[in-house]
Amino acid sequence: MNDDNLLNGRRFVMVSSTASSVNPDGPTEFSYRESGGIVWGDYTGDTVVHGRFVGTRDGDRLKMTYVHLLKSGERASGQSGSRIEPLPDGRLRLVEEFQFAGDDTVHVSVCAEVA
Repeated sequence: MNDDNLLNGRRFVMVSSTASSVNPDGPTEFSYRESGGIVWGDYTGDTVVHGRFVGTRDGDRLKMTYVHLLKSGERASGQSGSRIEPLPDGRLRLVEEFQFAGDDTVHVSVCAEVA
């Protein structure tokens, strides 16, 4: 996974999370951009009105910082680290461990690339 733009233009939807239940009819959707190992993008859906992330990719590992506004009006931010896994059909899956700022709990989410 050494392509400098591996994630550029790819979209993912959340399929599971230990932090909250995922609405299968309207999951959070993530849009990725990448250039030279720098990764950024945005996300919306489910409980999130709007979110942004920025970070880096080294091989099959991502390190990100994120912030989002929830439908409740609350803001949330934190750090995450993801592992990129290829799926048999050529799509990618992201397995992410993340922590909200001010919280010691490590959560895990899984996102699958939109075909």
